[in-house]
Amino acid sequence: MDNLPILAGKRVLVTGAARGLGRDFAQAAAQAGARVVMADILTDLVEQEAKKLADQGLKVSAVSMDISQKHSVQQAVQQAVTELEGLDGLINCAALATGVGGATLMEYDEALWDRVMNVNVKGTWLVTQACVPHLKASSAGKIVNIASDTALWGAPRLMAYTASKGAILAMTRSMARELGEDNICVNTISPGLTLVEATEYVPQARHDLYVNGRAIQRQQHPQDLNGTAIYLLSDMASFVTGQNIPVNGGFVFN
Repeated sequence: MDNLPILAGKRVLVTGAARGLGRDFAQAAAQAGARVVMADILTDLVEQEAKKLADQGLKVSAVSMDISQKHSVQQAVQQAVTELEGLDGLINCAALATGVGGATLMEYDEALWDRVMNVNVKGTWLVTQACVPHLKASSAGKIVNIASDTALWGAPRLMAYTASKGAILAMTRSMARELGEDNICVNTISPGLTLVEATEYVPQARHDLYVNGRAIQRQQHPQDLNGTAIYLLSDMASFVTGQNIPVNGGFVFN
């Protein structure tokens, strides 16, 4: 039996890859043997991060993408597919997660609500839509959508973000039904509160709530999610679709 890396030969696109979870997913996929394109609206930063990984010998490059704009998505996906010479996997990680909490449902700003939905929900759909024709050409396409356990326990004072991630869970199931006939698996990972740039603004009380409520009582780090993401991108998960996997140390159970 060949002792090859689990994602050897796979071609993967990761959105929201300039920092945080997306950056970690991109690195983990490349270390698992995949060729990876990192996409983000933060063009300079994603190019810098891709170069750092490429300098380590990993097969990584970058594209600029605004997931809320269809033309930008289509252009970036085509650039990525050309670079990779095809596409086997997609991680939809890009989302608006900073500065979206604190207000109650009675206080929430309508314009901010629309912006969160436009990026987190519509953007995920637009990227998936652009990638599907290329994933169909793969022998076993994989889509991993990143949601949040906030949608599972109903986090207060985080209305738009929580609702947007609930929409990701629902979209994943519909996508799985529609794309199954093309042998494309679509699944969701729901992280808990994770120590990344986007959560630096979160009040300490919310961090304490998570740590104290987890079965494994410690902070969550990006690396805690990588194993699940790599599994869902791999051939080992080729009969797993429409599922949500909470990765949160046991704060919420399925």
